[in-house]
Amino acid sequence: MRLEQLEYVAAVTRTGSLRQASEQLHVSKPALSEAISRLERELGVSLLDRKRSGARMSRQGRELLPLITELLDVAERLRRAAGQQSTNSSVVRIGTVNTATPTVVAPGLRSFQETHPTTGVELIALAHAEILQHLEEGSLDFGLINVLEGDDLPATLRGTSLMSSHPCVVLPSDHPLAAEETITADQLRAERFVMMRSGFLMHRFAHRLFAGRLPETCHTADGGEIGKLMVAQGLGVMLLPEFSVSDDPLETAGLITRRPLAGPSPAVRLVLLERRSITLPGQARALREVFVRQAARAGATRRG
Repeated sequence: MRLEQLEYVAAVTRTGSLRQASEQLHVSKPALSEAISRLERELGVSLLDRKRSGARMSRQGRELLPLITELLDVAERLRRAAGQQSTNSSVVRIGTVNTATPTVVAPGLRSFQETHPTTGVELIALAHAEILQHLEEGSLDFGLINVLEGDDLPATLRGTSLMSSHPCVVLPSDHPLAAEETITADQLRAERFVMMRSGFLMHRFAHRLFAGRLPETCHTADGGEIGKLMVAQGLGVMLLPEFSVSDDPLETAGLITRRPLAGPSPAVRLVLLERRSITLPGQARALREVFVRQAARAGATRRG
């Protein structure tokens, strides 16, 4: 049983329908319905009466609603108490998919260190789903992820878009494809390829780009930073959002370079995630604002 499932049931009760609840929570209707169905199977009761005309709370659901509301209230009080207790925490914990490290994260941390010299930052490399899970569990202050247009986020999390760019090909500077203005999927398919592991957005994008026909030789990297090192060592080429390569020390040193993909490609957004129901501790809130400002500066520089 997850709190978000109880929050979904409460939203259906409040709005009167699955459709209105999904719109209010910014969750797709099928995802919301499936989450409630899993809760029903776990509890062994039907919480909703599902009919062609729509879904409404069942009699059993109405009887259990006071307990559901009580659990949500207790959880909210616990979150507020924990947030107040950790206000003076000296460590900020961030989950990241190793995205925008040279453009936002590293310069942001340098700026934060100047104004908060006694506050430590724990930067934890995780995949997309792992960051969502740790945020739900409260073990992270906030997270940094990449998303494609149309990707859904849990209703319990608030996302702030920091910057946007397109996927690009990352390759050694002396690679023959570095002479090309743009690079096609067929050209990439003929190369040794460094694939992000399952759970990262660029793993999903690579499968979409190659239409299921991956390059014959693939290495796997657990994050963009190790992937760029593998490219610099001549182990293959890879795909990353431009904001994860721009200003990278490996690029400025001339060890790697980037080229755009031929044809249209979807924009990738860098998103900062945090819990909706928790006020960030002071230091975490300050670092969040530093990242927002740094992303705005980096975006302005790129546009200039």
